[in-house]
Amino acid sequence: MAQAETETLFKVLDQSVTILMQQLTVSYVDALIETGDNLLSHSVHVEDGKPDEQQVDALQKLYQSVNLQSFDAETIRRAIQLALLKAIHNDRVDPNHQMTPDSIGLLTAYLIAKLVGNNTELSILDIAVGTGNLLTTVINQLQPERSSAIHGYGVDNDDNQLAIAAMSMDLQQSPVELFHQDALDPLLMPKTMVAIGDLPVGYYPLDERVKNFKTSATNGHSYVHHLMMEQAMAHLLPGGWGVFLVPTNIFQSRASQGLLKWMSSAAYLQGLLNLPKNLFLDDKSRKSVVVLQKHGDKAQQAGKVLLGEFPSFEDTRAFEAFTAQIDEWVGQNIIR
Repeated sequence: MAQAETETLFKVLDQSVTILMQQLTVSYVDALIETGDNLLSHSVHVEDGKPDEQQVDALQKLYQSVNLQSFDAETIRRAIQLALLKAIHNDRVDPNHQMTPDSIGLLTAYLIAKLVGNNTELSILDIAVGTGNLLTTVINQLQPERSSAIHGYGVDNDDNQLAIAAMSMDLQQSPVELFHQDALDPLLMPKTMVAIGDLPVGYYPLDERVKNFKTSATNGHSYVHHLMMEQAMAHLLPGGWGVFLVPTNIFQSRASQGLLKWMSSAAYLQGLLNLPKNLFLDDKSRKSVVVLQKHGDKAQQAGKVLLGEFPSFEDTRAFEAFTAQIDEWVGQNIIR
């Protein structure tokens, strides 16, 4: 049933986007943002006679064929994700702007649930929110098990990505505040219990702006994923958790010494889990999940760092056995 509802909503999105692309001469992504805004306003925006009357009528019939109130947030998120996957193909989206796969979002949510439990009020910062797929996947998975609303915050410096995120979150009625800024500038939202991020990989070009970061390079440009981890962890409440997607070789680069030095002063490295190989094109693009806990409150270094490699999601028995090991590790090492 959920799959059928997702496909129904996706078809409406896709057909309306196709009309708007032709009428407005815009990309798939821009037309998707426009159709999302139309759905939210229950009207078709017309400017300079575009779209024309005939296509306005066609769009209105499409929009009236679905009732957003009848869909849950996950159904809406999945339908938007399908549209964005088509946009990636149509618009040739930059790899750093592509969505975090659902499977990784589900793993992130699973880890957060185990680390934090259900008894505390939960706030989550996504330091590289992009289109919001990772953050909304996590919130949608965790919210049903919690008595109080999860509050999310997302940061990104790409206004187009944020426009998609805002549209998606409004349609899902997700309690998220978005901030259009450089993630390495001072953050304006309250401190949170959890920070997440599918961190962009590469160099940060503005050396002067990050010279006070402990993970900044002594010579040349600094790694942006190191800087963003430091920034996110600094914005956590004492004892808060960071769950980040990072390059699998993060501790093997020449800059890893500075990263480890910062980490020893600010956080406990509680886990490093390699993601399944079959999720990535090659070893160079492979990522891992690093789990950090900020110093303070009841936090302490785990007696044994959680290390391992997730088996393929298709191998159900091996995957269940691995998550059972994580459950056991949490029970033995994490104080809430």
